[in-house]
Amino acid sequence: MAKKCLVIGASSFIGAYVVDALLEAGYSVVGTGRNRRFADHYRRLGVEYRPFDLVDPSGFDGLPSDVDFVAHLAGRLPANSDFNLSSEDDAAEYIRTNALGTAYLLEWARRNGVARVVSTTSYADVQNRWSPTDPVQEDWPRDFRLSGDHAAYVISKNASADLLFYYNEQYGMKNCVFRLPPVYGCGPHGSLRVNGAVRRSGIGIFVDKAKCGAPITVFGDADGAVRDIVSVRDVAQAFVKAGGSAAAEGLYNIGSGRPVSLQEQAEAIAEVFAGAAGASEVRVDRSRDNDIRSYSLDISRARRDFGYEPRFADFRDLMADWKCEEERGVMPSLFFANDRGGSLI
Repeated sequence: MAKKCLVIGASSFIGAYVVDALLEAGYSVVGTGRNRRFADHYRRLGVEYRPFDLVDPSGFDGLPSDVDFVAHLAGRLPANSDFNLSSEDDAAEYIRTNALGTAYLLEWARRNGVARVVSTTSYADVQNRWSPTDPVQEDWPRDFRLSGDHAAYVISKNASADLLFYYNEQYGMKNCVFRLPPVYGCGPHGSLRVNGAVRRSGIGIFVDKAKCGAPITVFGDADGAVRDIVSVRDVAQAFVKAGGSAAAEGLYNIGSGRPVSLQEQAEAIAEVFAGAAGASEVRVDRSRDNDIRSYSLDISRARRDFGYEPRFADFRDLMADWKCEEERGVMPSLFFANDRGGSLI
């Protein structure tokens, strides 16, 4: 009998790649979402796609329960919040979608005998402990910022993770939570909202400049500022592997295993996206800080428990895959029409 997975949030950036990885692994897939542009795409793939609102309890009655596991990727993100925190706050919306929605999903899973939900949390849950020398461990206590436009999001994702772990302890489920750094791949990265204002993202600016051969400027300590960036395809394969593993349970760091500097990022993008005008010159301006706090993730627990191994740990490989997917045209048709850095899915 074919394995089956329910993907909540199949119209999200990560969700679309998780569906592809599941199909490649031989799963039958039912996806849910609020973005109707995905309906034709999934119909062509043979994937049943259902409209679904995570915070409407009545909608759960129509979900299939004969699934091996649930990939939970729906949620509210800071990148799509249009609230300016100087005048109003949307903390309640984060709690309603990310925490209450997860509670509804877990109770539906428990009632229907679905033993595993695999979801995500924010790497900023330990932001105050980030270090250029000590990789983030799963057993670190939380230490995050209680200010800024990501604070309510982190609080809501922490609550979501705690609910998943509560159902493990209370009801013997095998839920997994992936702590993710920035996830890159061909998708809606060009712009995002910062405290409600739409801005061109750093990665979007670099790629735009590389395509036309314009100089790329990196600021501050370009070699010393390092961070973990993971390919969306590696995140997708982690969902597949954890979903099918007898040993997987609890919190896992899902990163590249190889932190990359700002200088290396710029050089890789200039090389991969070089156009007819040639590769962009990468310049360093040390007169301005780059505001990057260095960090990396220890991924040894995911390696041990379910054989996670990043295929795109080299940042150049990640960007080359991004370019190939962009040229193939499928993901751009789904995401680029509404490139705002994220979506409520």
